[in-house]
Amino acid sequence: MTRKWPASVEASLAENWDVTFNRSDRPMDVKALMAAARNYDVICPTVTDRIGADILEQPNRRVRLLCNYGAGFEHIDLDACQRAGVSVSNTPDVLTDATAELAILLMLMVARRAGEGERELRAGQWSGWRPTHLLSSQMTGKTLGLIGFGRIAQRTAAFARGFGMTILYHSRSQAPAALEQQLSAIYCGDLADLLERSDFVSLHCPGGPATDGLMNGQRLGQMRSTAFLVNTARGSIIDDIALATALHDGAIAGAALDVFRGEPQISDALLDAPNLVMLPHLGSATTETRTAMGLRALANLQRWANGQDLLDRVA
Repeated sequence: MTRKWPASVEASLAENWDVTFNRSDRPMDVKALMAAARNYDVICPTVTDRIGADILEQPNRRVRLLCNYGAGFEHIDLDACQRAGVSVSNTPDVLTDATAELAILLMLMVARRAGEGERELRAGQWSGWRPTHLLSSQMTGKTLGLIGFGRIAQRTAAFARGFGMTILYHSRSQAPAALEQQLSAIYCGDLADLLERSDFVSLHCPGGPATDGLMNGQRLGQMRSTAFLVNTARGSIIDDIALATALHDGAIAGAALDVFRGEPQISDALLDAPNLVMLPHLGSATTETRTAMGLRALANLQRWANGQDLLDRVA
């Protein structure tokens, strides 16, 4: 176990497996991960663990399964896993509601300038109510543009309908008509079209080379100056320097990020932007969801031990 998991899940593991826990809960470095690959049949990594060919293709490698804790797996070199004959599973589905909730929270926080207001209070700078203080934007009745239209994006759309929002989405393929009708969602085949029409742009596409820096200076320039960018997907999707420039120049009204390129380090260019809300990767951070993620990982682990196909195989 490369990090601490919820106590109930760790207890279940300890009952059924010869397991080594990471009691310090500090990220393991490459040397430690290489040693784990030589000494254990299964490694249970998280997004903080970069597992590449150097770890998977070393002599005397023992590991045969990477039972990933999380839906995303960009931190694992799947090509190297396939070459080495190492199976990989993940934990999809169970974090949908929690992450969609957080996307809505971020929209509200950045639109209503909640972060700025809290900082003002904590600094003792609030002089009292006044008609023009921290004027902000409502979500109700606005247009939400979703980039990516998987489970989390769809759930975000369902929540957003409660605010009377118009739902646009862009993805590699158009969703079935029945789903579009259920969510009152309108497909935009051209990403620029979605950006130009949206008051809120929420990122829900996967990470990886295909989307690295997708929201660059050009894309940010296609957004409305009154629009907000929200990211609960992967930090690599945004060009940090371009975003910082857009925020400081007023090219967009604000942004709200739960994920960052190279986290836990945050680009210095972003840190002093007042119209930026930042949370420390809390998308799935509810007790219910993190426990469900662990149980889903255990289900994959048990199927592998029984010689059955993985429930959530990604390699």
